[in-house]
Amino acid sequence: MKNLIRIFLLFAGLYAPAVFAQVKSPSYTLADTLRGSLNAERTWWDVQRYELAFKPDYGHKSISGANEIIYKVVQPNDGKTRMQIDLQEPLVIDSIWYNEHAKLKFEHVGSVWYAHVPGQKLKTVNRVKIFYHGNVHQAKRAPWDGGFIFTTDSLSRPWMTVACQGLGASVWYPNKDHQSDEPDLGASLTMTIPDTLVGIGNGRLVFKKDNHDGTVTYKYNVVNPISNYCIIPYIGKYVNFKEQYAGEKGKLDLNYWVLDYNLGKASTYMPDQVHKMMKSFEHWLGPYPFYEDGYQLIDASHTGMEHQSAVSYGNKYKFGYLGRDMSGNGWGLKWDFIIIHESGHEWFGNNITTKDLADMWVHEGFTNYSETLFVDYNFGTDAGNAYNFGIRKGIRNDRPIIPPYGVNAQGSGDMYPKGGNMLHSIRHSLDNDELFRSILRGLNKVFYHQTVTSAQVEAYVSKQAGYSYSKVFDQYLRTTQVPVFEYYIKNDEVFYRYTNCVDGFNLPLILKKEGVKTLKLIPTPTWAHCKLLQGQESLLEKAAIEFMYYLQVKMNS
Repeated sequence: MKNLIRIFLLFAGLYAPAVFAQVKSPSYTLADTLRGSLNAERTWWDVQRYELAFKPDYGHKSISGANEIIYKVVQPNDGKTRMQIDLQEPLVIDSIWYNEHAKLKFEHVGSVWYAHVPGQKLKTVNRVKIFYHGNVHQAKRAPWDGGFIFTTDSLSRPWMTVACQGLGASVWYPNKDHQSDEPDLGASLTMTIPDTLVGIGNGRLVFKKDNHDGTVTYKYNVVNPISNYCIIPYIGKYVNFKEQYAGEKGKLDLNYWVLDYNLGKASTYMPDQVHKMMKSFEHWLGPYPFYEDGYQLIDASHTGMEHQSAVSYGNKYKFGYLGRDMSGNGWGLKWDFIIIHESGHEWFGNNITTKDLADMWVHEGFTNYSETLFVDYNFGTDAGNAYNFGIRKGIRNDRPIIPPYGVNAQGSGDMYPKGGNMLHSIRHSLDNDELFRSILRGLNKVFYHQTVTSAQVEAYVSKQAGYSYSKVFDQYLRTTQVPVFEYYIKNDEVFYRYTNCVDGFNLPLILKKEGVKTLKLIPTPTWAHCKLLQGQESLLEKAAIEFMYYLQVKMNS
């Protein structure tokens, strides 16, 4: 989400292009490695469930709480291996308890805490409960940066939440802060807050308890696996309205949580956009992945984030992105960008989650493309093509989309528009929307509730397409080069090839228009040629080809 906002501000002229030009060679620290790698202190245990409880102190900008981690031993542990717990400064751990009765020793290195655990047998399920407290790192420009958010609504009443993708959930609670290990059996979030406010969490409300001391406790629960950074509280002057949506898998509970003064406009605005989103995404991507936990859309003090089953919304009830058009051609002003984009992450990002942050294009590229699919479904294929072409202006080719692995690194913000344009190019090269749709739905079925690698996704697309797109993925994800399609015509033959590309780049080009026989070319870096039939020369139009495929066209004399 953070890079996406920067890209949009560039479109709108609100963010200086010079900022993007200042690309430095990355340098990685020990902290990056400890956070981003799967080391011996992390791999022997697999998270089964989080039971998180906390209490915020709005006045002191601090929190206190405990997280009980239920885990399974998946590698032999003789007691010599420590357990790495992530919790970022300035928060501190007070104590760690093993299976409720044994107090563990621990040590602290930066944002990493090592618990000294006893030997444990393979496949056993155990638990550690970590008590912590302190002033919490606060987000300054959420969701661009990360942290706890203590703010007020427009009536100066307390309003609290968290945004922590990238920075990590360890900025506000202790956990195994690595995307590869989601709690298989879900998580609960319990919050004790002033009784004048309402607390909301992911999934479904388990109970609300009046503590008769000026506070109230809410407990929410999700039964599905969930990313650490998606477990988020929302605390404020909320009111609720709800409905049931007749979805592909049956009745889906929709809950809308809005600040009390937004209820009037939200009650018609939100359901309209959510219904259109659900209908188009269930068509293209498959059933909503979390029927058991329901879907919630929640007013937030920042622009928006894809928190699983509790999507945050701060687009001010305007179409486009804060009333502006991401595509620049009008199609982005016909729907609410934040509701559609952040909900698209329920399929790509929340259902399918990448093991390493380096592969975040799977989250952002596919979700960026879900915007095109939404426009296509609701306004027609020509509109979808125009929208996808329009967002291309945000591609900078400053650095590869996939950065180094194992150091908690994110690649270029190009993962959004370039990822979406790559997928659009693949779709056109297939020339078979039913096949393309089956690939998208198949991804969400085969990798349902799983963590994956880019390599797995790339291989699946090629296998289902019956064509190797490996070099296409290499080109767009691992280089900054824009491929060039070169051609010339001689004696009713077209001679063609790709340049400025990886060896073996082979994106097929399907060129067509009404009244002319379709021309299919599979250029490579080696010159090839084929006979042109009547009228086919007209298909070799630079603007038309570049409109459909993310490449440059050069006609040689």
